[in-house]
Amino acid sequence: MNFDFSDDQKFLGNEARKFLEAECTTQHVREVLNDDDVSHHAGVWNKVVEMGWLGTTIPEAHGGLGLGSLELCVLAEEMGRALAPVPFASTVYFFAEGLMLAGSEGQKGAILPGVASGDVIGCYAVSEGPGHPDPAKLSTSFDGSVLNGTKVPVTDGDVATHAIVLAKEGSGASLVLVDLREAGVSRKPVKTLEPTRSHAELVFSNAPAERLGGVGDGASLHEAIMNRAAILLAFEQLGGATRCLEMATDYAKERYAFGRPIGGNQAIKHKLADMYVKNEVARSNCYYGAWALSTDAAELPEAAAASRLAASEAYWYASKENIQTHGGMGFTWEVDCHLFYRRAKLLAVQAGAPKIWKEKLVHALETKNAA
Repeated sequence: MNFDFSDDQKFLGNEARKFLEAECTTQHVREVLNDDDVSHHAGVWNKVVEMGWLGTTIPEAHGGLGLGSLELCVLAEEMGRALAPVPFASTVYFFAEGLMLAGSEGQKGAILPGVASGDVIGCYAVSEGPGHPDPAKLSTSFDGSVLNGTKVPVTDGDVATHAIVLAKEGSGASLVLVDLREAGVSRKPVKTLEPTRSHAELVFSNAPAERLGGVGDGASLHEAIMNRAAILLAFEQLGGATRCLEMATDYAKERYAFGRPIGGNQAIKHKLADMYVKNEVARSNCYYGAWALSTDAAELPEAAAASRLAASEAYWYASKENIQTHGGMGFTWEVDCHLFYRRAKLLAVQAGAPKIWKEKLVHALETKNAA
């Protein structure tokens, strides 16, 4: 079976890379990092909107491009490589995917065109504090018309116009759609290790909301959304890890010590080789995940967990060893290594910590072997 992307998809990736190299440099990333009052780069965001990437998988009937998940995976890798400081992941991987998965035709028709045009910025609110969110222990509640409770931290919750919220309803959990611009919603920015991907605390006090899917379907829908988002985040991680390896390799060739490039030292060679191996393991798992996502295969939960774990390990390792390869320079503010390390640490926990995905992978394999 050939898991590789088609020539058209590779062309899309190459063009996206050229665009981001010109319009989303690390200087753009630093502009957000250095300004406490800025949550994302509006200029980069507007250009991404103009490219139509927000509507990649949204049907043409709802104003999107009507492409597939594979094209979105390609774009996700390039966005991760560029450390794009925009709410793309929250809006596209979580909010839009969740709405297309669980929303009614009326809800899709009302919201998806806004996502494609950039008028709607989405977020996915599940966490209620430290620890992995458990649908059976939710405090946030929905009574069929209004929402009450607190969600924290919510990625891009400070700039989002709409949110999908996992809330208690009756004896189960449901997904609900909230317009964050309506009454009954307050928000407060939350500081994290990675300011270029903003977070917030959302407080709902009798906020008007409407259900996505059926009553009590929240837990199963949440798992489905997380599996899809995990693969897309894994491609972002893969893009970042690949860029870290390139940075480390380039520096090892250019930095001279004792009359020769440091890349000639065995210790540096081993670092680069280990980074390469972990990246390739992650790439193979990501491609498996892309196949499962694009075909809605029965192996999707297994593929999501495998790609998520491999990509998290590869990005963390590559970002760490990139700093080590740069030596004393790697720890300085002026060198870009720490930008990738910050993003690697954040993405590793954004959709659940590796421990959670290890448990999911074991469960998926046990279920598969028992069948």
